[in-house]
Amino acid sequence: MAIDHKEALVLWFDEIGIKDVPLVGGKNASLGEMYQELTSKGVSIPGGFAITAHAYRYLLKSAGIEDAIQDALDGLDTHDMKNLQERGEKVRSIIRNAEFPQDLTEAILRSYEKMEEKYGPGVDVAVRSSATAEDLPDASFAGQQETYLNVRGKEAVIDACKRCFASLFTNRAISYRQDKGFGQFDVYLSIGVQKMIRSDAASAGVTFSIDTETGFKDAVFITASYGLGENVVKGAVNPDEYYVFKPTLKEGKRPIVQKRAGSKHIKMIYTDDPDKPTKDIETTPEERNRFVLEDDEILLLARWTSIIEDHYSEAAGQFRPMDIEWAKDGNGVNAGTGKLFIVQARPETVHSQSKANILETYVLKETGKVLITGQAVGTKIGQGVAHVIKDSEHIGEFKEGEVLVTTMTDPDWEPIMKIAAAIVTEKGGRTCHAAIISRELGIPCLIGSENATEKLSTAQGVTVCCAEGETGKVYEGLLKFEVEQLDLEKIPRTRTKIMMNVGIPENAFKDGQIPNDGVGLAREEFIINSHIGIHPLALIHYDELKQKAGDNPEIAEIVEKIDVMTAAHPGDKKEFFINKLARGVGRIAAGFYPNDVIVRLSDFKTNEYAELVGGHLYEPLESNPMIGWRGASRYYDDKFKPAFGLECKAILKARNEMGFTNIKVMIPFCRTPEEGRRVIETMKDFGLVQGENGLEVYVMCEIPSNVISADAFADVFDGFSIGSNDLTQLTLGLDRDSDLVAHIFDERNQAVKDMIRDVIQVAKRRGKKIGICGQAPSDFPEFATFLVECGIDSMSLIPDTVIRTTLAVAEKEKELGITP
Repeated sequence: MAIDHKEALVLWFDEIGIKDVPLVGGKNASLGEMYQELTSKGVSIPGGFAITAHAYRYLLKSAGIEDAIQDALDGLDTHDMKNLQERGEKVRSIIRNAEFPQDLTEAILRSYEKMEEKYGPGVDVAVRSSATAEDLPDASFAGQQETYLNVRGKEAVIDACKRCFASLFTNRAISYRQDKGFGQFDVYLSIGVQKMIRSDAASAGVTFSIDTETGFKDAVFITASYGLGENVVKGAVNPDEYYVFKPTLKEGKRPIVQKRAGSKHIKMIYTDDPDKPTKDIETTPEERNRFVLEDDEILLLARWTSIIEDHYSEAAGQFRPMDIEWAKDGNGVNAGTGKLFIVQARPETVHSQSKANILETYVLKETGKVLITGQAVGTKIGQGVAHVIKDSEHIGEFKEGEVLVTTMTDPDWEPIMKIAAAIVTEKGGRTCHAAIISRELGIPCLIGSENATEKLSTAQGVTVCCAEGETGKVYEGLLKFEVEQLDLEKIPRTRTKIMMNVGIPENAFKDGQIPNDGVGLAREEFIINSHIGIHPLALIHYDELKQKAGDNPEIAEIVEKIDVMTAAHPGDKKEFFINKLARGVGRIAAGFYPNDVIVRLSDFKTNEYAELVGGHLYEPLESNPMIGWRGASRYYDDKFKPAFGLECKAILKARNEMGFTNIKVMIPFCRTPEEGRRVIETMKDFGLVQGENGLEVYVMCEIPSNVISADAFADVFDGFSIGSNDLTQLTLGLDRDSDLVAHIFDERNQAVKDMIRDVIQVAKRRGKKIGICGQAPSDFPEFATFLVECGIDSMSLIPDTVIRTTLAVAEKEKELGITP
């Protein structure tokens, strides 16, 4: 409950609350609110007191400096940096040199003495600014004023308070107020004096109650680095990053869906110099190569973040995402507690103000010389400087924002594909690697662009347009384009479920906000290649490889690579694979929760598995890997079965430990019903049991035998998902990766359509779910309407085509009299 102390000079945190922003500023009001309301819910808040905004106004009047400040600001021009710097420095000097009223000094010192009584003589405190217009939902004012850390002793506290008051007129604060329409005397300053948490001997960071990049509301995003938290707040260090899913966290699960180790090159620590009480030092290699927080600590911070968000949302009467700073008290030589604390909380001010349910459409606004054409992948426009790379040896030269031009790509290229503005390849059909990856990434891509590496030059400015139909174009120069917005709330719902193909975990939070019914195809291959990069058998046999490394330079190199890639994951190397895969799958499941997410188990071919670190030690050479040892036939084979076991354990972890029971699994390239039964039994051997905890197991329908023996497959599996890419390839007898026969590849071929119609009829008769996750309905609206006519249950589409296909499906259902 807020206390009305309008004339008070000092108030303790347990005397103030969120309604006291005019009195103690946003930062202090929030600390008081949490101290009073949330400590009983387990949230730890360091104690302290606030020097009020009334004290600041009292100082100005008592010292008689208001007119001097106004004179110094007369003629202010925030767009003239010299003008701003001169006036800002003059005002700060006036305040720093002002004489504190005796009663204000005494009130501050009495309060500090009380803290000494509790924490010991010369207690270390943080002296933080708290502006009365700070931490508003639409204007944070964060970082505009100064904070002073490791302040010890009465004289140092008074000096820090003077500098804090003066920092109301930092150059950035003056400019920010001007930009936001605040008068320079509309904002007053309160100061918080808070017990320091000895994170200099431990760690600190920031946590957001939403994803900062996409605005996804159900994730907690945590950053962490060693030392005092200022380096994280300022962006001076590359911290660890963790994501936790809130809904299942509140059910008692452990849904950490991402852990990324930052470089953490420096950390801020205490010094014994009163003039420079903190300094930066380099971290050790051991610190850089390990995670800052243990899993239990990540989950505790996420729970506190959820509690804080829920409290502030309830108080505001609307969803209120929060930006929170935390610190861990150091232990060991510094005799700290080793406990975590929340030291600040403020409303998040970016996504809380953004427009929801808006879809972007790319439109080219001018034309230019067409340099090359090809098949368009996606519907976006990208532009930048072209970078021609003909082989993988030079991919390290590629820079973010360039346009990648190459012959064709494979999984090794994904790291640079993720940072490309657009992609242009000479070879491949619409289902080749470059096309699939660019769709997942939402990057415009042209495939089959003949002689692109010869016709385009490195350093040449180009615009890649995929927004003009099936034929994409590369234009000379950087052409103007616009992004139009569509209100997604106006998109019709359909009886046919509209799902998505998703393979990149980092895209799940964004893609999941498009109206959808879940994920019809989540590919493990992307996670294994990009997040793991090591053959699972190399991890299983790591100890054996290490023993052989001394006598074999080739194996020694593999072991060294594994050590580097798993540096932040000490312990059993198998757990590295399990945890990475579980988190990747879990993040996709989180983005679409509680809708179904159908995870296709690994479908690498032998040549693709061989490209993983250590892969060539375990993979045979095949003349035609596309129809060789892939999918289901690997899972029960003793040569690969232990590796498949890691996949099963990862799915179990995601479903049971993280709580993502919306995950279903799908078996690819299952040639016979008997093979399907062997896979089901093998899964059971590793604890992944069909029907247990609602687990459904689907089969890919991508081989003619899946259609011909559909009734027998229906005896084994809970449903079918049509893979039109391989089904077309095997029905028409062509290699879909070969540009020589790419012109024949067409899912709309009558033989393929007959296959699809037949298997849908069988699934319907048997009461089994059936959907499609192939490329056809994404590329051809008429194919989508054909599927509606056949009565298919769901279509899984690339994110770029969801809206367009939904509209086509809705129109067809209306025509057929089908109601949602």
